[in-house]
Amino acid sequence: MKDYFEVAVKINPCAIELVTEIFFERFECEGVVQAEEKYKDLELIETTNNIAKGYIKYDEEDFSVEEIQKVFDHAKEELKEEGFTDEELGEWSISAKKIINQDWSQKWKEHWKPTKASEHVVICPSWEECTRKDGDILITLDPGSAFGTGTHATTQLCIQAIEKYLKKGDEVADIGTGSGILAIAAIKFGASHAIGIDNDPLVIDVAKDNAQMNCVFNKIDFSHATADMLNEQYDFVCANILHNILAEIMGDLKNIMKPQALMVMSGILDEKKQMVLDAVEEHGLKVVEIMHQEQWVGIVVQKS
Repeated sequence: MKDYFEVAVKINPCAIELVTEIFFERFECEGVVQAEEKYKDLELIETTNNIAKGYIKYDEEDFSVEEIQKVFDHAKEELKEEGFTDEELGEWSISAKKIINQDWSQKWKEHWKPTKASEHVVICPSWEECTRKDGDILITLDPGSAFGTGTHATTQLCIQAIEKYLKKGDEVADIGTGSGILAIAAIKFGASHAIGIDNDPLVIDVAKDNAQMNCVFNKIDFSHATADMLNEQYDFVCANILHNILAEIMGDLKNIMKPQALMVMSGILDEKKQMVLDAVEEHGLKVVEIMHQEQWVGIVVQKS
């Protein structure tokens, strides 16, 4: 029987999604604590976000801190080849300890509390009791091994753009859907139908379960796909993906937008936004708004 180990990685906070992805892709990971947060009345009052803690299952005789470090070192070098810097990523040194006599497949959930993601959206973990004020939209979520809990700035920027720009009756495409949170939010704000696609087939069932939990299952189609595989066009597109991927697939994203359609893009570090803006200009899209939160950027564009 495998044991649980807590692996802590020292990072620059802006690299948290990258490290989370490595935990889930390269280890048998049950959960990642992206930040240790304290809330009061749904408002974040304190956070520690320069250490990512992953809870992984491993045969004790095979577990080696040195080997785990090599995995992260190799992943870091791959990201640097894609244009990230040491300053952006952080040092990525690790420490690890065996966890005894606790169900650490559930322990990480203690760190995720109800979150106000935008003016009118409250994200509630499925294992928490949540209250909401009149006019608030409640999204209940269990991300499993998928991305998108509503606590990260990139997700919140997209939700804020949905709240501001989505029109009732819109057809929506959520590219890189992860937990399905953005497609679910779009339906709750009045979209008539949404699709959610992801290049990771393992997240699709998670997204479907979340849609079912939020009673919007009949209005969202989730599938394992990429933007270049889509044949339909949409009124509103969400793409919460890394900046270099956004720049690379900008043409595909434009192709799935109807005339006058809007698109929100996030997953963009402030210092990398020019790469995305250059691709926006190259493909003839109009910038509607550039949104900022912490060191992250959301860009809303429109097709002519």
